[in-house]
Amino acid sequence: MGETELIERARAGDADAFGELVERHKVAVYRAARAALRSADEAEDVAQDAFVAAYRKLGQFRGDASFKTWLLAITWNVARSRRRTTWLWLQRFQPHDERAAAEPPAPGESHEAVLIQADLGDQVRRAVMTLPPKFRDVMLLAASGDHTMEEIGAVLGIPSGTVKWRLSEGRRHLKARLVRMGIGHE
Repeated sequence: MGETELIERARAGDADAFGELVERHKVAVYRAARAALRSADEAEDVAQDAFVAAYRKLGQFRGDASFKTWLLAITWNVARSRRRTTWLWLQRFQPHDERAAAEPPAPGESHEAVLIQADLGDQVRRAVMTLPPKFRDVMLLAASGDHTMEEIGAVLGIPSGTVKWRLSEGRRHLKARLVRMGIGHE
């Protein structure tokens, strides 16, 4: 069944049709939420909240963009709201993955190398989170690897050319911050 038909059936109250839309887009929605938030649990909650919001707003979907893009915009807005909470703000500055210290290193890799890599990842993530939102949001969505420049633009409400520029500028700002932190070189 085509997406347009599923949308129309879901609007008419067909829960199975909406369930099919969820199935088709759940990975992209989760990845968008995960790009905005560090916590897998938070991303799952946001994905669920986004689907609930989409169901409630289904009558407002005009079809100007694809259903996926519309859904990702809702997801991004829900994630941004969640990201603003004080608790999550504090969580972002805790070690990214404490399991790295408990997991055995890969063959040929020392435990020390695993810890150093985890620490480096935490420093880079903290540096990304200090970027201005217009650069940070584009970088987070692009880093998820699940969205085209056009989709990112639609989610953020900006042209795809602006997405490309912000991504380039964000990378430049990030590199400068990392160099100032003693990570990397010019």
